[in-house]
Amino acid sequence: MPACSRVQAARAPRRSANSSAADRGARHVEACDDAVEIGPAPAVESYLSIPRLLDAARKTTAEAIHPGYGFLSENADFAEAVEAAGLVWVGPPAAAMRAMGGKIAARQRMLAAGVPIVPGFQDAAAGDAALARAAGEIGFPVLVKASSGGGGKGMRRIDAPGDLAAGLAGARREAASAFGDPTVYLEKAIDRPRHVEMQIFGDRAGGILALGERECSIQRRHQKIVEEAPAAAIGAETRRRMAEAAVAAGRAVGYVGAGTVEFLVDRAERFYFLEMNTRLQVEHPVTEETLGIDLVAAQLEVAEGAPLPAEWQDRPPRGHAIECRVYAEDPETYLPRSGAVLVYEEPSGPGVRVDSGIGRGSRVGIDYDPILAKLIVRGEDRAAAVERMRRALSEYVILGVTTNLPLLRRVLDSEAFASGDTDTAFLARLPGAQRRRPPAEAIVAASAASAAAGALVPMDARPFPAGPWSETSAWRNR
Repeated sequence: MPACSRVQAARAPRRSANSSAADRGARHVEACDDAVEIGPAPAVESYLSIPRLLDAARKTTAEAIHPGYGFLSENADFAEAVEAAGLVWVGPPAAAMRAMGGKIAARQRMLAAGVPIVPGFQDAAAGDAALARAAGEIGFPVLVKASSGGGGKGMRRIDAPGDLAAGLAGARREAASAFGDPTVYLEKAIDRPRHVEMQIFGDRAGGILALGERECSIQRRHQKIVEEAPAAAIGAETRRRMAEAAVAAGRAVGYVGAGTVEFLVDRAERFYFLEMNTRLQVEHPVTEETLGIDLVAAQLEVAEGAPLPAEWQDRPPRGHAIECRVYAEDPETYLPRSGAVLVYEEPSGPGVRVDSGIGRGSRVGIDYDPILAKLIVRGEDRAAAVERMRRALSEYVILGVTTNLPLLRRVLDSEAFASGDTDTAFLARLPGAQRRRPPAEAIVAASAASAAAGALVPMDARPFPAGPWSETSAWRNR
């Protein structure tokens, strides 16, 4: 949660970082000019503490706060507190965050804006009888989903009417535990969809643009592990209509800064609004690599009042980019791992980029999300990018802590990925997928720990152990 200082152009800006006690010596701390320790390892006493973050900003005389893409990055109360403290919030308006924070309200707003949504039923006051009638009208299978939060928590796939009552009760319990809100709604379950998101960017004068799409279908535990831009199998007309829908979504909430509108796309290339992430995404580098735009720098410029550059309009992608998320986790069970990094060797070469949070000697603990690094490559086309990523993964060496590198290599080596035949159930069909089902007792323990660790944190950066869900379902809402 860095506090980014922006000062007069006549002098170089200083970059300030906040860190918990667990992150002393972390790379993001070493990269900044100033660092303030804001509390102990538990996120609720450090990265989720608004007073401590604002106190750190005052100590470093920061002029602006960049929210990052985890912890409080989508917290409207934090945005308002930053501005009330006289600081610049490098993010969207709090009103836009609230408008998209609740899934039911967001779906209703998107309907009003003419954005296609997944068929469903979103009456927050509906009881079980009304939900049962609606499920019958929608047609099974349906998804029960939590109105608040994300990451697959409070979500159940219901295949038959007799399973609905138990599914509703279980989803409500989990949603209440994780987000403090038991409200649920229904969506039609779409068979083997692709998960495609559109990057949008707005300025303070009301301008808003779509900056291309990203394919994010390869997921585990309802979280992405491989992303690419542009999408592998989206036609030009679908891309155009999706961009228009994403811009309409942004306009509907007065969006400013970087945001992402996420869609499910079926086999006929019909697309449906899934949700809007009111922050920078973990996978934003693939957009940067294909468009030649520094999205973080652009966030800072827009926060200072600069308009969107005219040359961004209808900017075509340059080549193809792929990102693999490297996690400290068992590649078979997806359970998080910890340990000391004894050997660390990053791949390099033309078209290879590594955004890493570790190095040799780093200690990987159990306090936060287990992501270690993002490996990004760019090639002149998708085939070249796939081959470059295969080589880069083969050269990546991390010893001392278990990682998902073997799983990423299997994904990139598969014929299905090479051909672009991906969807949200991709990993479940990889050879050996059933071996990756964690023991039931491990799931229960890890899920309980995740719920207790920090329900306000987006799953992309939630303090772990993050809940490794038992089912290999393709469905997610984060």
